[in-house]
Order: sequence, then structure tokens, then C-alpha cells
Amino acid sequence: MDYLVLILCLHLLWGLFRALSFVARGGQRARPSNLPPGPQPLPIIGNLLQLGDLPHKSLAKLARTYGPIIKLELGFVTTVVISSPSLAREILQTHDAVSSNRLVPNSVTAHDHDKLSMLWVPVSPFFRYLRKIYNSHIFASKKLDLNQHLRSKKVQELVALVGKCAYAGQAVNIGEAAFRTSLNAISNMIFSSDMMEPLNPAGELKEVVRQIMVEVGKPNLAEYFPVLKKIGLRGSKHRLEVHFQKIFDIFDDLIQRRLQLRLEASSIKRDDVLDNLLDLVADKNETLYMSLVKHLLLDVFVAGSETTASTLEWAMTELLRNPEKLLTAQAELHQVIGKGKQIEEADIARLPYLQAIVKENFRLHPVGPLLAPRKSREDFIAGGFTIPKGAQVLINVWAIGRDPSVWDDPDKFTPERFIGSDIDVRGQNFELLPFGGGRRICPGLPLAMRMLPQMLGSLINIFNWRLEDGVTPENLNMEDKFGLAIQRAESLKAMPIPRIKRVMVCDDGESNRTP
Repeated sequence: MDYLVLILCLHLLWGLFRALSFVARGGQRARPSNLPPGPQPLPIIGNLLQLGDLPHKSLAKLARTYGPIIKLELGFVTTVVISSPSLAREILQTHDAVSSNRLVPNSVTAHDHDKLSMLWVPVSPFFRYLRKIYNSHIFASKKLDLNQHLRSKKVQELVALVGKCAYAGQAVNIGEAAFRTSLNAISNMIFSSDMMEPLNPAGELKEVVRQIMVEVGKPNLAEYFPVLKKIGLRGSKHRLEVHFQKIFDIFDDLIQRRLQLRLEASSIKRDDVLDNLLDLVADKNETLYMSLVKHLLLDVFVAGSETTASTLEWAMTELLRNPEKLLTAQAELHQVIGKGKQIEEADIARLPYLQAIVKENFRLHPVGPLLAPRKSREDFIAGGFTIPKGAQVLINVWAIGRDPSVWDDPDKFTPERFIGSDIDVRGQNFELLPFGGGRRICPGLPLAMRMLPQMLGSLINIFNWRLEDGVTPENLNMEDKFGLAIQRAESLKAMPIPRIKRVMVCDDGESNRTP
């Protein structure tokens, strides 16, 4: 309560200061009259209390009352929330040029990450340079094709881990196993080595990455009350400084080792992402430098590992909750690939039902429920209303994915809705936008759409699954927790059962035959 009183007092002074400043400058810019509708804000704090712990759900509820475009006052930040495909098209396509900049959370200014991350920098020549690096040196189709064997090996290790649990009669923590696999797949692509091994201190990345997702994703008072930035209260920014530094220390060690190797005459070029980026650093015609490399890699690791793991965990949850859909997927895999076999990336195109499961999962559980916040550079019209200059613009893809005017039985997991459909996730179909759209579309989309189907398809083709004792499809906890990526509130644990008998090798090298 004392903290709230402090905020109110500071902002009364802040508001008075701003008013006097405007008067001194000859008056304030007139506010547009045709702003979108929305709930009446309270003094000072505005509509902050209406966000709740799960803002994507609270905002979807408000949209049902006020319409698909609403205005909120979150402290001192005017926020416009979009909740329909047609309006999302206007923002991401028609007005992409004036709405592409970010409202940068105060937390990500830690270590100047907002100035060096493609996710946060304003659209500019530097932004286009960063996007070129991602598209040419990290996520280019040719490069992904060349290192698909590394991802296949990591999926093979995932299968082995699950097989060991099956032999021991132990449940698998799906999110943990998927996180390890996705992180190591990215690590091998970049560093040609695993980042998570039992004796490897880099294993702490798991918790650090998750904490980063939480800190960046959750509402922060400093975003809505500028005076809190002025007085320098420690909070999310300080915690992110600590988390970022832990990852940078690991990167520094790996980069220094690689630089040392490159000086040795007998050194063999790895030709991985790190080697390519170090070549760019050495190229005097490039503007890439070592600090920027670390910030690039930070985004790849954080966004790539946790979002992939969380999405796969939700997909497995939906299949265990809808066993008839799991059987349909297994029948397709059995027919096309063969029962009990690991699938490869080249197989994905021949598995339409598996692809439909991935799309349906993205519809119900989008990676980022509100996407990353945009900021309008000038007044513009959307849906007949004015979005004022400087407003935060959020696109509630979670609400769009559950809109009954767009989808039949929107709360029901029905992959069949995508069979024979041209709807894709690549930013051109505005009813399904898990990766965003426009010039800010997620650059990691090509990697995600390779890894997710391969991991999911392999797990359900090689194993049958059942929930832990006492858990049924009817009482399975489906609550989520809000962050930069929606995570399950409760980890999914499931019992694997091999679909065919095979020899499995445990960590100690001893062979065991599955029952």
C-alpha cells in the first residue's frame, strides 16, 4: 500500500510538471476525438487493474464487450488492442510502416539490449542489417538444410532419453525434455557443441532462459509510470542484467575458445554459425562487432529454445487430452513412415495431419499471445478509429484464435479444420499469426517449422503415451501462465510406452530390451 501511495504522489508531481511544461511550450497537442472505445480508466493508474494475471484472457473478455479494437490507458501509456483478423491485417500489412517500431520494455534496456536486438530496435538501416544477418547467416534455408543432420541427432537423443524412461517405468517431463533438445539443437547449429550436459555448467541456461522470458513478458510498472525510471527503482531491469550477464559469460568463454582455435595452423574450420559471424566481424566492410554477436545469439537461444519447448508441451497436452486425435496422427505416421520410426525433416511435407496438429496447436496456444508490443510513429486510422501517435499497439492472437466468428467450435482441438486448407502460419493468413507478420515477423519461423513437427512426430510414432496415475483427459490441468511465451501453469508429465520392441542403450552403455 505504501508503494502505491508513493507512485500516486510521484505521478501527481510528474503530471503537474508535464502540464507546466506544456503550458510553457504554448499548449499540448490536441488529442484525436475518434479514439477506439474501451472501459473508463481510473485516475493515474488507468485500466491497469483490468489486465489481471493473464492479460491475453482479460483483454479477450474486454473485446467481447467493446469490440475488436479497444483503447486502454495503462498508467500514462495509451494502448490499443486488436482482436480480429481484418484489423490485424490493417496493422501488419496496410499500416506496417507506421506501426513497426516497438514500445520497448524498460527491462530489456539491460546491457543496452534494446539497441542491439532486432526484436527491439526501430525500423532503420541497422534493423535491416540485423535482419539480413538472420536471414542469410542463421536461418537461411540452405544453411538449415546443411545442418539438419545435427537436429536429427538431437531428436535421436530425445528418443533415447524417453526410451530409457519407458524401460524404467518413469514419467517424462515433456517440457524439460523438449527444452534440452531444442537448446542443444540450436547450440550445435551455432557452436558445434551441446550447451546442456549433466556435467556442463552451461546447464544453468535452462532456468536463466525461462526467467528472461518471464521478466520480459510480464507487465512492469516502470513501463506505465515514467517517473519510476527517473528515480531508478531496481526491478525487472536489474534482474535481466544479472540473467543476461550469465549467458554472456558463457558466450564469452565459447567465443574466446573458438578465436584461439582459429589462430592454430592445424585448426579445421567448423563452418557453423559462430564461424560465419566471426568471419563477418573480421571483415572490415561489415559493421558486425563482438558485442553485437552476443546480443544476436542471446535472442536466438532465448526465443528459439523456450518457445519451441513450450509449444511442443502444449501439443502433447492436447493429444493426451484428445486420444482419438493421437490415434489418427499415429495411423498417418504408421502408413507414411512406418510404425516406431523417427521422422526426418524431409518427411514433414508428406504428413498433412501432423502439420494440421501443429497449426491447430498454434491457434489454441500461440507462442506469444499478444505478440511483441508495437508503437505507432504517427496518427493513423484502423477500423474507422484513430490510433494516436506514440500509442502501444497489441495484437491479441490468442483472442483471434478463439473467436467464434472466425472458427467453428473455437475452444475444441480439431486439427481436421486445417486438412485441405490453405491457411498457413507465415504471416499472410491473419486468423493464424503465431509468428506475427509484416517486417517484424519472427526470423526463427523456418527453424521452428522444421523442429516442431520432427520432435512431435517422432515422439508419437515411436511411443504410445498415457497420463500419470490419477490424471485423466477430463481433469488434466489446462491453465497457463503469462509471459513472452505462454507456458503451462503445471508441467506435463506423461508415461511413454514403446510401440515396438527395440534395444535401448542406457547412459552407462548397458543394453536393455524394452518390455
